[in-house]
Amino acid sequence: MTHFPQPHPSRRSARVQLGNIVLAAIRFEDGQHAKAKLQSISVTGGLLQMPSELAQGEFVEIAFQTQSGPVHGMAEILTPMRKTTAGVLQPFRFVALEDDDHRRLRTSLDHVADRHLLGLKSSVFNLPRTI
Repeated sequence: MTHFPQPHPSRRSARVQLGNIVLAAIRFEDGQHAKAKLQSISVTGGLLQMPSELAQGEFVEIAFQTQSGPVHGMAEILTPMRKTTAGVLQPFRFVALEDDDHRRLRTSLDHVADRHLLGLKSSVFNLPRTI
């Protein structure tokens, strides 16, 4: 079954800022591929560091690896935030995740939150598998 993440109308989902380099594989509707660095993530979306700007409203597939396993989902690209010397910061929102992908993402985010409460650093996000 597919999960369709819905943001809470009055509260943002908790974001996890990723200190490590976490690569994400991106596949576009035309079949082209790109790599990005995942900067932050939540159950509803995240922020990518891309080499070049993507069009707002574009739909892509995003895949990355977590300690709980791979996460693969469909996402909508949102308005770019700002350009950096390494590219552009591009937010996205998940529009569809399979239940197993949603569970792995939620488990990884909960693990980071638990470790943060204990004052421990955690690396639960790793290099992605290809889409």
